[in-house]
Amino acid sequence: MKKRATIFGIFIILLMGLLARVYRAEIQTYLFFITGEEEPLKQVSGGVQYLLTRLQPPLKTADMVPVQYADMSPYGVNTFLQQEVEPEKRELAMKMVADAGFKWIRQEFPWEDIEIHGKGDFEDRRHEPYRSAWDKYDQIVDLAEKYDIQIMARLSNPPAWSRAKGNEVGAFAPPDDIRDYGDFVEAVARRYKGRIHVYQIWNEPNIYPEWGEYPINAAEYVTLLKEGYTRIKAVDPDAIVVMGALAATIEIDRQRREGISPGGLTDALFLQQVYDAGGAPYFDVLAMQGYGLWSGPYDRRMQPRVLNFSRPLYIRDIMVRNGDAHKPIWLSEMAWNATPPGSGIPPIYGQVSPEQQARYTVLAYQRIQQEMPWIGVGFYWFLKQATDQELKDGNPQYFFRLLDPDFTPMPVYDALKDAMHQPPVMYRGWHQEDHWAVQYSDGWQAQKNDAAVFGGVMATGRAGETVSFTVSGSVTTLAVLPGDGSLSVQIDKQPPKTLSLTKNELTLFRSWKKETHTITLTVQSGSVAVDGFVVR
Repeated sequence: MKKRATIFGIFIILLMGLLARVYRAEIQTYLFFITGEEEPLKQVSGGVQYLLTRLQPPLKTADMVPVQYADMSPYGVNTFLQQEVEPEKRELAMKMVADAGFKWIRQEFPWEDIEIHGKGDFEDRRHEPYRSAWDKYDQIVDLAEKYDIQIMARLSNPPAWSRAKGNEVGAFAPPDDIRDYGDFVEAVARRYKGRIHVYQIWNEPNIYPEWGEYPINAAEYVTLLKEGYTRIKAVDPDAIVVMGALAATIEIDRQRREGISPGGLTDALFLQQVYDAGGAPYFDVLAMQGYGLWSGPYDRRMQPRVLNFSRPLYIRDIMVRNGDAHKPIWLSEMAWNATPPGSGIPPIYGQVSPEQQARYTVLAYQRIQQEMPWIGVGFYWFLKQATDQELKDGNPQYFFRLLDPDFTPMPVYDALKDAMHQPPVMYRGWHQEDHWAVQYSDGWQAQKNDAAVFGGVMATGRAGETVSFTVSGSVTTLAVLPGDGSLSVQIDKQPPKTLSLTKNELTLFRSWKKETHTITLTVQSGSVAVDGFVVR
C-alpha cells in the first residue's frame, strides 16, 4: 500500500512537472497578471506572497457606487511648458500631446513664477525687456483650447517673499499668511474662468521637501486646502478642485532629520488625518501618485509597507470608510523608470527597459479602466524637459520622459499613441451619462436635473436620436429618469427590441459570461433623459 502511494505521489509530481513544461508560457502569463513579475523565481515568490495577502480582510472599494468626475478620458500627461523659452516649442509640445491622443495636461502654474517680486506684482523683471508674468501662461491656455486639451492647473511653489525667512524654511514651504496663497489662487481662477476647469491645491504635502523644512502636518494642509477651495468656488462654482497629490510612501517620521529620516508620513495615515481635521468638504477629487517602481501594473500583492501599482486600493478603502465613495481618485503622476543599466545613475525609482516601460504603461491604463472604475484621469510623468540638465546631473527622473528635449519620441510615447487611438470601451462600474465611450447624436443636450444622480442628464425629445457605445461585461443596464419615452435597443447587428422608460434602470443585455458588444439606442417616442450606465 505504501509503495503504491509512493508511486502515485511520484506520478503526480511528474505529471505536474510535465504540465508546467507544456503550459509554461500560459502559467508565466497568469503569474505576471497577479504578481507583476516576469522572472520565474520572482513569480513563484510573488505568487506565495499574493496568496498570503488574500487571507487579509477585503478592502472596501465600492466599485458599483456612482462616482463623479471618473468617466472622462483617462489619458493625461504632465507638462513643463512654462520652461520652454520659445513659444514655438510650447506649441510643438502641445501638438505632440494632441497627436498622441492625450486629452489632459497637468501643467504647473508656479506661484513663484507669476507673482514674482512681491504681493500683487505680476510683472516679470528678471530679464529685459520686462513683460507680464502672465504672458506664457496665457499662451499655454490658448494652445490648450486650440488643440482641445483640458488643463489641470497645479497651484504650488510659493515665492520667497511669502515667508519672513524666505527659502531658509524650504523653497516649497507654505506661506506665512495663508491668505496670500488664497489671493494668488483667486487671481488665477479669475483670469482663466471658463477656460481652466480643474485646479490642484499643492503637491505631495505628505513628504519632504514639499512642505518645506516644517514637520508634515495634515491639519495645516487642510487649512491651506480650505483656503484654495473656497477662493476658487467663490469665483467659479463649477470648477473642480483637486486635493494635492499624496505621495506613495511608507515613512512615518513627519520631520526630516539629516542622515536619520527623509521626512514624510505614509499616504494612508496622512489622508485619515485630513479627514479627522475636517478636510472632506474641501476637495472634489482626491489625487495620489501611481508609480509602478519595481513591478508591473498587475502586481496585486497588497501589503501596507509595499509600494506598487495596487496602492490606490488602500486609499480608496479609506475614502469609502470616511463617506467619500462618490469622489474619484486621479493619478497626478504615473510611470515606470527606464534608467539604463550600467549608467552609474542610481535606479531609485525602479528600473525597467524602454520596451517594458512602454508595455507596462499601456497595461496600467488598461487596468485602471477595467478594474478601478473610481479612478478618473491618470497623468503620465512626464512629457519632456526643456533641456537635458537632469541627465547631466545624474538624476534618474530624466528617464520617465516621453520625449527627449529635442522632441524625439521614446518607445512609450509611440505605444501610448497607438493605445489612445483605439476605440474606447466601457467596463464594470456605475458610469455617468457623459462617459467618454458614449457617442450621442446632435439632438441630445446636457441638462441639469435635481432628480439625477449628480444633478445632470443627457436629454432629447426628438425621435430618431441615437446613443451608441461599446461595453465589456455580463450585464449592462441603462439608468434613466422614468417618463413617457421609449427606446429601441440594438446589440451589435441583432434585431432591435423596444423598451419603455417606465423605471429607473432598464436591462440592455444579460449574459452568463463577460462579453464585448456595441450597443445602439434609438429614441422611438417621447422624451428621454439618460442618467447613466451600469456594467456588472
